[in-house]
Amino acid sequence: MSDFFSSAAQVTARIKKGEVSARELAVETLDRIEKHNPDLGIFLTVTPDAAISTAESVDARIRAGDDPGPLAGVTVGLKDNLCTRGIPTTAGSRILEGHTPLYDATVVKRLRTAGCVAVGKTNLDEFAMGSSNENSAYGPVKNPWNRDRVPGGSSGGSAAAVASGMVTLSLGSDTGGSIRQPASFCGVYGLKPTYGRISRFGLIAFASSLDQIGGFSRDIESLSLLYQAIAGGDDRDATASTRTVEPVDFAAGVDGLRLGMAGNLLQDPGVEPTVAARTREAAAILTQAGATERDCRLPDPGIAISAYYLLATAEASSNLARYDGVRYGLRVPDSNLTDMYRKTRSEGFGVEVKRRIMLGTFALSAGYYDAYYARAQRTRDVLTQEFKKLFQEVDLILLPTSPTTAFGLGERTQDPLAMYLADVFTVYANLAGLPGISIPMGEDQDGLPVGVQLLAPRWQEDLLFRAAGVLERTRGKPGIPPGLEDA
Repeated sequence: MSDFFSSAAQVTARIKKGEVSARELAVETLDRIEKHNPDLGIFLTVTPDAAISTAESVDARIRAGDDPGPLAGVTVGLKDNLCTRGIPTTAGSRILEGHTPLYDATVVKRLRTAGCVAVGKTNLDEFAMGSSNENSAYGPVKNPWNRDRVPGGSSGGSAAAVASGMVTLSLGSDTGGSIRQPASFCGVYGLKPTYGRISRFGLIAFASSLDQIGGFSRDIESLSLLYQAIAGGDDRDATASTRTVEPVDFAAGVDGLRLGMAGNLLQDPGVEPTVAARTREAAAILTQAGATERDCRLPDPGIAISAYYLLATAEASSNLARYDGVRYGLRVPDSNLTDMYRKTRSEGFGVEVKRRIMLGTFALSAGYYDAYYARAQRTRDVLTQEFKKLFQEVDLILLPTSPTTAFGLGERTQDPLAMYLADVFTVYANLAGLPGISIPMGEDQDGLPVGVQLLAPRWQEDLLFRAAGVLERTRGKPGIPPGLEDA
């Protein structure tokens, strides 16, 4: 394969035509990972035998005249909080070191059915808790555009894998922006679907009312193909909707759509001028393509981020109680059960995970439940209703993905509040269960990618794809990080 930055459709077409075999692509991909991963820290586990075996089965189906699937031979990276049968799944934590699930996540199975070739598990903030991918127990991921910058989090490994050309597609999870924010920092597309659109069976839980699986790509058509391959109901996930997944009609564009510009957010002093300028540029492109721009005042982002971190930490406290050294993962022996629990959790969890467990336990504790957790739930309900009202007036909402471009490695690790504010514009979608997408809009003066974000009403991902397609046709596809242009 001469180009590691081809679209999924181009890759599959070449493989089906016999111009290249799926096996050849898999081998070249594994060689590329071996070459660049030591520097970037993107993959925690690489699975060469499984990848080559899957690729060979794709080639065999083609030779037999069978349909190998809409994503035949396309390479994919899997965030390491997605369960993979017989392959280590650590969630970036020492407490799950060596853990190998007995089953595949539903999305992993669906990608295999679509013909994808999974090549390994990508790095992430521990238990998906973080905005920089510096909380991983196995070291940080470096941004492919600048090795001194973070890739974003928590799906930083998945975003960087696509940006660097190691894989064509990747999967991540988004609890408060963990797909969209790293997509923005790494200059790729990142989709967080409607809550319930994609099965979460096999996703290691962080905050169950907020978590959602989505994907990354370097072009919008590839992302739509990935989305359609994994979306839909699932008997093993009661939250997965059986609603029809609408096909994406890129030709429809945005003519006649009402575009809400979140102008109040652009006035925030924390928003970098280049980010604000790129957001306005995106609005201009969409209006020139036929959309009608309207001012759209979003709820106070400070209130949204406060409610989010109360709810997310409370749910994390509950979900992570299962890691006790008894059933799976790390166990630190001691003379009695209580001390074994304490030592296992103390040694197994990192600093940020411990911080969130303690915050969540406090918010749920007697005497504070109503003041914190219950109040945050009421705030979430109000925010959800506010967005329902907004979407009576507009069809899409445009806002920055993150207030800034990628910040420096180590820059915010000692300031949790500054780190949390990296998600200040992404938590809206999770709190209200909305679909959101981050779209690359070029680079800033330092050569760092800038992303803009679109939100749509529930179940209307097709509007996001249509609008992103208009922006891509005008702006072109993302650039290639320096030093990674080699084939």
